[in-house]
Amino acid sequence: MDPRFAHVRDWIFDLDNCLYPASTGLFGLIDERMGAYIQRLLDCDPVEARRVQKAHFHAHGTTLAGLMAEHGVDPHKFLQDVHAIPLERVAADERLARGLGQLPGRKFVFTNGDAPYARRVLERIGVHDHFESLHDIHAAELKPKPDPHGYRLLCDQFEIDPTFAVMVEDMAQNLRPAKALGMTTVWVDNGSERGNHDADPAHIDLTITDVGDWLQQILGDDD
Repeated sequence: MDPRFAHVRDWIFDLDNCLYPASTGLFGLIDERMGAYIQRLLDCDPVEARRVQKAHFHAHGTTLAGLMAEHGVDPHKFLQDVHAIPLERVAADERLARGLGQLPGRKFVFTNGDAPYARRVLERIGVHDHFESLHDIHAAELKPKPDPHGYRLLCDQFEIDPTFAVMVEDMAQNLRPAKALGMTTVWVDNGSERGNHDADPAHIDLTITDVGDWLQQILGDDD
Protein backbone atom coordinates (compact mmCIF):
# COMPACT_ATOMS: atom_id res chain seq x y z
CA MET A 1 0.00 0.00 0.00
CA ASP A 2 1.17 3.51 -0.85
CA PRO A 3 2.24 4.97 2.52
CA ARG A 4 0.12 8.08 1.89
CA PHE A 5 -2.95 5.87 2.27
CA ALA A 6 -1.75 3.27 4.75
CA HIS A 7 -3.76 4.92 7.54
CA VAL A 8 -7.09 4.73 5.70
CA ARG A 9 -9.88 2.65 7.21
CA ASP A 10 -12.80 3.94 5.14
CA TRP A 11 -12.90 4.70 1.40
CA ILE A 12 -15.69 6.97 0.17
CA PHE A 13 -16.39 7.18 -3.55
CA ASP A 14 -18.68 9.33 -5.63
CA LEU A 15 -20.57 7.43 -8.36
CA ASP A 16 -21.31 9.28 -11.60
CA ASN A 17 -18.27 10.21 -13.71
CA CYS A 18 -16.09 8.81 -10.94
CA LEU A 19 -16.47 5.02 -10.80
CA TYR A 20 -16.99 5.07 -14.57
CA PRO A 21 -15.40 7.49 -17.08
CA ALA A 22 -17.10 10.79 -17.84
CA SER A 23 -16.39 10.00 -21.49
CA THR A 24 -19.16 7.36 -21.48
CA GLY A 25 -21.64 10.23 -21.68
CA LEU A 26 -24.06 8.49 -19.32
CA PHE A 27 -24.78 11.66 -17.41
CA GLY A 28 -25.67 13.30 -20.71
CA LEU A 29 -28.68 10.96 -20.91
CA ILE A 30 -29.76 12.07 -17.43
CA ASP A 31 -29.19 15.66 -18.52
CA GLU A 32 -31.57 15.17 -21.45
CA ARG A 33 -34.27 13.72 -19.22
CA MET A 34 -33.89 16.61 -16.78
CA GLY A 35 -34.42 19.03 -19.64
CA ALA A 36 -37.54 17.18 -20.78
CA TYR A 37 -38.85 17.13 -17.21
CA ILE A 38 -38.42 20.90 -16.90
CA GLN A 39 -40.16 21.45 -20.24
CA ARG A 40 -43.21 19.61 -18.93
CA LEU A 41 -43.02 21.25 -15.52
CA LEU A 42 -42.80 24.82 -16.79
CA ASP A 43 -44.48 24.34 -20.18
CA CYS A 44 -41.48 25.89 -21.89
CA ASP A 45 -39.30 25.22 -24.92
CA PRO A 46 -36.00 23.27 -24.80
CA VAL A 47 -33.86 26.42 -24.80
CA GLU A 48 -35.59 27.86 -21.74
CA ALA A 49 -35.59 24.48 -20.02
CA ARG A 50 -31.84 24.18 -20.43
CA ARG A 51 -31.32 27.71 -19.12
CA VAL A 52 -33.38 26.91 -16.02
CA GLN A 53 -31.68 23.57 -15.55
CA LYS A 54 -28.15 24.95 -15.67
CA ALA A 55 -29.04 27.98 -13.57
CA HIS A 56 -30.24 25.66 -10.81
CA PHE A 57 -27.19 23.41 -11.22
CA HIS A 58 -24.79 26.34 -10.86
CA ALA A 59 -26.66 28.08 -8.04
CA HIS A 60 -27.71 25.09 -5.94
CA GLY A 61 -25.16 22.37 -6.74
CA THR A 62 -27.77 20.11 -8.35
CA THR A 63 -30.71 20.76 -10.65
CA LEU A 64 -32.97 18.93 -8.20
CA ALA A 65 -32.05 21.21 -5.30
CA GLY A 66 -33.01 24.25 -7.34
CA LEU A 67 -36.27 22.72 -8.56
CA MET A 68 -37.22 21.78 -5.01
CA ALA A 69 -36.39 25.23 -3.66
CA GLU A 70 -38.05 27.27 -6.39
CA HIS A 71 -40.75 25.01 -7.84
CA GLY A 72 -41.65 22.56 -5.06
CA VAL A 73 -40.71 19.51 -7.11
CA ASP A 74 -41.19 16.08 -5.48
CA PRO A 75 -37.64 14.64 -5.31
CA HIS A 76 -38.78 11.01 -5.48
CA LYS A 77 -40.76 11.51 -8.69
CA PHE A 78 -38.01 13.62 -10.23
CA LEU A 79 -35.25 11.13 -9.53
CA GLN A 80 -37.32 8.19 -10.69
CA ASP A 81 -37.99 10.00 -13.96
CA VAL A 82 -34.52 11.29 -14.80
CA HIS A 83 -32.76 8.06 -13.85
CA ALA A 84 -34.92 5.93 -16.18
CA ILE A 85 -32.07 5.58 -18.66
CA PRO A 86 -30.39 2.62 -20.38
CA LEU A 87 -26.94 1.70 -19.06
CA GLU A 88 -25.40 0.14 -22.17
CA ARG A 89 -22.79 2.89 -22.29
CA VAL A 90 -21.30 1.69 -19.00
CA ALA A 91 -19.01 -1.32 -19.23
CA ALA A 92 -17.95 -3.85 -16.62
CA ASP A 93 -14.59 -2.90 -15.10
CA GLU A 94 -12.71 -5.93 -13.82
CA ARG A 95 -9.63 -3.91 -12.89
CA LEU A 96 -11.70 -1.53 -10.76
CA ALA A 97 -13.44 -4.49 -9.13
CA ARG A 98 -10.09 -6.11 -8.34
CA GLY A 99 -8.72 -2.89 -6.88
CA LEU A 100 -11.75 -2.31 -4.67
CA GLY A 101 -11.59 -5.89 -3.50
CA GLN A 102 -7.96 -5.48 -2.45
CA LEU A 103 -8.48 -2.27 -0.50
CA PRO A 104 -8.28 -2.78 3.26
CA GLY A 105 -11.21 -1.37 5.20
CA ARG A 106 -14.76 -0.39 4.33
CA LYS A 107 -15.95 1.12 1.05
CA PHE A 108 -18.91 3.47 0.61
CA VAL A 109 -20.66 5.23 -2.26
CA PHE A 110 -21.73 8.81 -1.50
CA THR A 111 -23.89 10.15 -4.33
CA ASN A 112 -26.26 13.01 -5.07
CA GLY A 113 -28.38 10.47 -6.95
CA ASP A 114 -30.71 7.95 -5.38
CA ALA A 115 -29.97 4.42 -4.23
CA PRO A 116 -32.00 2.48 -6.85
CA TYR A 117 -30.13 4.18 -9.70
CA ALA A 118 -26.78 3.82 -7.94
CA ARG A 119 -27.32 0.08 -7.46
CA ARG A 120 -28.10 -0.35 -11.15
CA VAL A 121 -24.88 1.41 -12.13
CA LEU A 122 -22.75 -0.46 -9.60
CA GLU A 123 -24.13 -3.78 -10.81
CA ARG A 124 -23.44 -2.79 -14.40
CA ILE A 125 -19.81 -1.98 -13.55
CA GLY A 126 -19.56 -5.19 -11.56
CA VAL A 127 -18.49 -3.65 -8.25
CA HIS A 128 -21.68 -3.63 -6.16
CA ASP A 129 -20.48 -6.42 -3.85
CA HIS A 130 -17.48 -4.39 -2.72
CA PHE A 131 -19.38 -1.60 -0.97
CA GLU A 132 -20.48 -1.55 2.65
CA SER A 133 -23.35 0.82 1.92
CA LEU A 134 -24.78 3.58 -0.26
CA HIS A 135 -25.27 7.08 1.11
CA ASP A 136 -27.65 8.72 -1.35
CA ILE A 137 -29.50 12.03 -1.57
CA HIS A 138 -32.26 10.74 0.70
CA ALA A 139 -29.76 9.58 3.33
CA ALA A 140 -28.32 13.12 3.13
CA GLU A 141 -31.81 14.45 3.93
CA LEU A 142 -32.05 15.97 0.43
CA LYS A 143 -29.09 18.28 1.01
CA PRO A 144 -26.72 17.53 -1.89
CA LYS A 145 -22.97 17.73 -1.92
CA PRO A 146 -21.22 20.05 -1.27
CA ASP A 147 -23.58 20.87 1.62
CA PRO A 148 -21.64 19.66 4.70
CA HIS A 149 -24.79 18.17 6.23
CA GLY A 150 -24.67 14.96 4.21
CA TYR A 151 -20.98 14.41 5.00
CA ARG A 152 -21.64 14.66 8.73
CA LEU A 153 -24.60 12.29 8.49
CA LEU A 154 -22.46 9.76 6.63
CA CYS A 155 -19.74 9.88 9.26
CA ASP A 156 -22.22 9.70 12.13
CA GLN A 157 -24.24 6.81 10.71
CA PHE A 158 -21.24 4.59 10.02
CA GLU A 159 -18.96 5.84 12.79
CA ILE A 160 -16.36 7.06 10.31
CA ASP A 161 -13.40 8.94 11.72
CA PRO A 162 -12.69 11.46 8.93
CA THR A 163 -8.98 11.52 9.74
CA PHE A 164 -8.84 7.85 8.72
CA ALA A 165 -10.97 8.25 5.60
CA VAL A 166 -10.46 9.09 1.92
CA MET A 167 -13.00 10.74 -0.34
CA VAL A 168 -12.73 10.24 -4.12
CA GLU A 169 -14.81 12.63 -6.23
CA ASP A 170 -14.95 14.07 -9.76
CA MET A 171 -16.43 17.42 -8.64
CA ALA A 172 -13.63 19.38 -7.02
CA GLN A 173 -16.00 21.58 -5.03
CA ASN A 174 -17.40 18.50 -3.28
CA LEU A 175 -14.01 17.81 -1.72
CA ARG A 176 -13.92 21.04 0.28
CA PRO A 177 -16.28 19.81 3.06
CA ALA A 178 -14.48 16.46 3.16
CA LYS A 179 -11.14 18.18 3.66
CA ALA A 180 -12.62 20.45 6.33
CA LEU A 181 -13.65 17.33 8.26
CA GLY A 182 -10.10 15.97 8.03
CA MET A 183 -10.43 13.48 5.18
CA THR A 184 -7.73 12.76 2.61
CA THR A 185 -9.13 13.96 -0.71
CA VAL A 186 -8.67 12.63 -4.25
CA TRP A 187 -10.00 14.55 -7.25
CA VAL A 188 -10.84 12.56 -10.39
CA ASP A 189 -10.15 15.13 -13.11
CA ASN A 190 -11.68 13.43 -16.13
CA GLY A 191 -13.76 16.05 -17.89
CA SER A 192 -16.96 16.26 -15.85
CA GLU A 193 -19.09 19.35 -16.44
CA ARG A 194 -17.89 21.96 -13.94
CA GLY A 195 -15.66 19.28 -12.46
CA ASN A 196 -12.81 21.77 -12.06
CA HIS A 197 -14.95 24.41 -10.36
CA ASP A 198 -13.28 25.33 -7.05
CA ALA A 199 -10.31 23.07 -7.78
CA ASP A 200 -8.25 24.61 -4.99
CA PRO A 201 -5.07 22.73 -4.03
CA ALA A 202 -5.83 23.62 -0.41
CA HIS A 203 -8.58 20.99 -0.29
CA ILE A 204 -7.26 18.52 -2.87
CA ASP A 205 -4.52 16.15 -1.74
CA LEU A 206 -4.17 14.21 -4.98
CA THR A 207 -5.41 14.57 -8.55
CA ILE A 208 -5.98 11.48 -10.73
CA THR A 209 -7.75 10.76 -14.01
CA ASP A 210 -8.95 7.17 -13.51
CA VAL A 211 -9.92 5.38 -10.30
CA GLY A 212 -8.91 1.92 -11.55
CA ASP A 213 -5.45 3.17 -12.55
CA TRP A 214 -5.02 4.90 -9.21
CA LEU A 215 -5.98 1.82 -7.18
CA GLN A 216 -3.55 -0.27 -9.21
CA GLN A 217 -0.79 2.22 -8.43
CA ILE A 218 -1.36 2.59 -4.70
CA LEU A 219 -1.82 -1.15 -4.20
CA GLY A 220 1.31 -2.02 -6.18
CA ASP A 221 -0.72 -4.23 -8.53
CA ASP A 222 1.25 -4.50 -11.76
CA ASP A 223 -1.13 -6.95 -13.49
